[in-house]
Amino acid sequence: MRHGLLKSLLALPLGLTALSAAAQVTTPNPILFVTQFPIPGDFATIGSVFANHRGNVDLVGRGGDLYIRYGNGTLRNLTREAGYGEAGVMQTSNAIAVRDPAVHWSGNKALFSMVIGAPSQQFQFITRYWQLYEVTGLGVGDTVQITKVANQPIDANNVMGAYASDGQIIFVSDRPHNGEAHLYPQHDEYESTATPTGLWKLNPLDGTLQLLQHSPSGSFDPIIDSFGRVLFTRWDHLQRDQQNDDAGNPYGTFNFSSEAANSVPTTDRSEVFPEPRIAAQGSTIEGFTINHFFPWQIRQDGTEEETLNHLGRHELHSYFNRSFNNDNNLIEFISEVSGRTNPRPAFNFLQLTENPSVPGQYVAIDAPEFNTHAAGQIIRFNAPPSTNPANVIIDYVTHPDTEGTTPSPNHSGHYRNPLILSNGSLIAAHASEQGDAGNLGDRAFPNAKYRFRLRNMTTLGNGFQGANLALTTGLSRTVRYWDPDVLVEYTGEFWELSPVEVVARTAPTPAAHPIPAPEMTAFTTKGVSPTQFQDYLREHNLAVLVMRDVTSRDQIDRQQPFNLRVPAGRQTPTNPTGAVYDIAHMQFFQGDLIRGIGGMANPRPGRRVLAQTLHDAAAVADNGTNPGGPAGSVKIFSDGSVAAFVPASRALTWQTTAPNGTPVVRERFWISFQPGEVRACDGCHGVNLQNQAGQGASQQTSLAFLDLLDRWSVAAASQVFSNSFE
Repeated sequence: MRHGLLKSLLALPLGLTALSAAAQVTTPNPILFVTQFPIPGDFATIGSVFANHRGNVDLVGRGGDLYIRYGNGTLRNLTREAGYGEAGVMQTSNAIAVRDPAVHWSGNKALFSMVIGAPSQQFQFITRYWQLYEVTGLGVGDTVQITKVANQPIDANNVMGAYASDGQIIFVSDRPHNGEAHLYPQHDEYESTATPTGLWKLNPLDGTLQLLQHSPSGSFDPIIDSFGRVLFTRWDHLQRDQQNDDAGNPYGTFNFSSEAANSVPTTDRSEVFPEPRIAAQGSTIEGFTINHFFPWQIRQDGTEEETLNHLGRHELHSYFNRSFNNDNNLIEFISEVSGRTNPRPAFNFLQLTENPSVPGQYVAIDAPEFNTHAAGQIIRFNAPPSTNPANVIIDYVTHPDTEGTTPSPNHSGHYRNPLILSNGSLIAAHASEQGDAGNLGDRAFPNAKYRFRLRNMTTLGNGFQGANLALTTGLSRTVRYWDPDVLVEYTGEFWELSPVEVVARTAPTPAAHPIPAPEMTAFTTKGVSPTQFQDYLREHNLAVLVMRDVTSRDQIDRQQPFNLRVPAGRQTPTNPTGAVYDIAHMQFFQGDLIRGIGGMANPRPGRRVLAQTLHDAAAVADNGTNPGGPAGSVKIFSDGSVAAFVPASRALTWQTTAPNGTPVVRERFWISFQPGEVRACDGCHGVNLQNQAGQGASQQTSLAFLDLLDRWSVAAASQVFSNSFE
């Protein structure tokens, strides 16, 4: 241990305080964490809730490092030992910033992201990208080695890496969904700010790269839980473009003619989905907005994307409005009177992590979107795969910062990066406010509002947990760098963030996911080989979506129409009270990067996703025609079922429509599918415990899927797919 401590102290950069062992706090295993320059701004900068993935010096300062803290408090600066970073005050070509450590299942290596370089002189504009690195030599006295991960996307920011069960790497990137450079960067649906495009999977050995899911507004912080699921936070913002609301168009929004490299700006600013953000005067359609960061899950192959355990707004939000105002059956959602089990609302689930001692128990941060650097209240909930979402209850670990509309005297500060250790204790990055938001200094002499320090947690007198002893005595440093026209100067503590425990764990075996029984019955009935069918889908970059009964909706969802009938077919419920809605078509929309920003004459680089009626050539050809239906639609069969070919690796959404094409029930989230995926759901909104008629989730073998397989098998035999939907 003395040898390791000596190496650590010798590796300390100039201006960094040498630490004594923080003996007051012992941990069962070492902890990796990072230090970061305390950037004052909290919009699209490092540590912000969204758009925190970019590496330029105006967004993430230089001078931070990757540290390991042993159980007795001894520290090692791993990046400095490995020769990374500027040891002096001035940060230039070798300057670094680091983020997102994640430990391998073996416990003997870890991933992290690092950006290298800063301007060497004033007015020198440089672009730098976060890239994935792997570190070994984590034991006391070991020689540290840091290696850049091979075959990762270049000219893209690759962050928030995690090891899959097989050792491949799942990570967040802003690489365009199809790799086309003219689409870079993708802009989010809210602020039209650069955003990650989703989760990606890389095999560093052979360079195989897979888009696991496509996120129009970004995905964040993937982890592999003890059940082998990929859990992550996703920004859900499927609404119309708020920057397109003004008739005078101050943001210069417009539509490109397509996603293609040779597309051109057009005068078109139209949007087709969902309903408008603001209700028109006299309209029966209520305005619709959505804005939250929910927990999501996929399998490690990218299939079966959905909110964690199918948790949604009805289980987690406190209020939202109805879709139509002329139907007294439809009511505003108010959690207190909804009949749900969960008594405590939560809106954002940031920096999600699992309790290693309690499989399926998770902690996260519910933080506001701005002004706190993604720090807020620690929340906890149990959601193993077997738990019905109706039975998930949110617990408040730390006290909310407000009580009603007033600040709470029990508020103990702002928290981020919660970590439950293998002995059950909890640590987190904690900060108290350091003055008000208007006293942040300036670009040259920044003064961040918060000072994040890693602390262990203890139970306070009010029964909630709060920050206790610090894990370090503070990591201070003096640095300067060009930003690029202003010389930034800072002396003080760096943020301590993103702790992870260095311990070996058994890699979970991903659960098997065979084609569900009702859909297998359809394959058997039609004599179609599932393997051959899925091979066809992969060859054409397609998936198939099966909805067993779209007249069936969860019993709590009374905000969209639920007295639904297929003309001359299924009706749920069978004896409704009030208006009955006929539904005849399911219309699909694909997320196209066609929204331009900044004016047609000189648009900003990149695109925003916009919902467009399904026009993917392969999917449209295989779905065939739908007489009388709106563009991009398939018919709803008499049993309420829907089956459709859909493009893979692209965000999709949908809505039921009346026979005349008028929207009835709209999907509220984007979903993406993998090539070859056969995805089935019981209905729309899916049933948790009972539907609106007191029935369980549909398990029928759908007429729509039987028809699709029948048509496909005939076409496969002739190798010419029919264009008839008859």
